[in-house]
Amino acid sequence: QVQLVESGGGSVQAGGSLRLSCVARGYKASPNCMAWFRQPPGKETDGVARIYTSDSSTWHADSVKGRFLISQDNAKNTVYLQMNNLKPEDTAIYYCAALTGSGNCLRIYNLRGQGTQVTVSS
Repeated sequence: QVQLVESGGGSVQAGGSLRLSCVARGYKASPNCMAWFRQPPGKETDGVARIYTSDSSTWHADSVKGRFLISQDNAKNTVYLQMNNLKPEDTAIYYCAALTGSGNCLRIYNLRGQGTQVTVSS
């Protein structure tokens, strides 16, 4: 059974850092594309960052550029989201998603994790 398991969320003060991890378990081959989304309280879910596992090319939302960095460890089937200089507006549930076929996993994905809560206090 394939699954995505996120970890690393928590509560920090503004200016602090967290690193989220997403482990892809049960896949015969690594997903082609993996992404992080977030849903702030009472708001819609938005894409935060994306990585194509074949060439490690990345995309980051303007709101997190320069503060967040998506990366991967292929040997561990794990994608990370390093979050620095966190702001209260980064408070959200963060989800990892994966797409095994070709395409943009910010638009379509096969599987999404259950999410991890990030809370940033001022």
